[in-house]
Amino acid sequence: MSRIHPTAIVADGAKIPASCSIGPYCTIGPNVVLGEECELVSHVVLDGHLTLGRGNRIFPFTSVGIAPQDLKYAGEPTRCELGDNNTIRECVTISRGTAGGGGLTSMGSGCLLMVSSHIGHDSHVGNGCILANAATLAGHVVVEDYAVVGAFSAVHQFCRVGRYAYIGGGTMATQDVLPYSLTSIERNNHAYGMNKVGLERRGFTPAQLKALHQAYRLLQASKLNTSDALATIRATLLADGADGDTEHVAYLAEFIAASHRGVIK
Repeated sequence: MSRIHPTAIVADGAKIPASCSIGPYCTIGPNVVLGEECELVSHVVLDGHLTLGRGNRIFPFTSVGIAPQDLKYAGEPTRCELGDNNTIRECVTISRGTAGGGGLTSMGSGCLLMVSSHIGHDSHVGNGCILANAATLAGHVVVEDYAVVGAFSAVHQFCRVGRYAYIGGGTMATQDVLPYSLTSIERNNHAYGMNKVGLERRGFTPAQLKALHQAYRLLQASKLNTSDALATIRATLLADGADGDTEHVAYLAEFIAASHRGVIK
């Protein structure tokens, strides 16, 4: 017998090899076929005409093979197929196909789907792909082998992501993504001064706020680069050491000095 927790609900007709582990509160539909050595950690929903290869590990609150998010879908027996040795983390959703889109959603082997990522209906993901946290594939998307879709990125329906492509975090891909490319949205992050109201609410004194304001003027309003601004902050505002009025400026200076990737100004 496979290892099935007593709280799991497994419908008649589901095919579960003895080497599989089904954790607490999982729900498995009648048309689900699991390969050898699959593990459902807990609270996993497998539904529809779904086939998984061997060695897949699925974490809590994930739903695979569920009905597509398509208003035209009327309950047709469409499919979802996954290969071997995939890791599917918490809260992932993978929809089965639609009759109008070919009837199949598929994923290859050796993929990592991070928390809250989504594969829409009739999409096809290759081997060795990574979808980072909250990465989203709309319907009818093709992601070729070894591509990476960064966190909080989305791929528009009917788009194709070429093999070995890397989509940077927070990117909206509305056209095909070139294979082997590094594709990312332009990042224009900017620090809009200090959080004065929030600091006042946290009990910062007027003298502390004045010292921080002076430090931020050197960082942002002067023509000094970050290194020179840091040196000037230390020479002018911290020349006599940090006291109660400048302790937060000292922390700010330490933060800047310790940064390995640079700071947003």
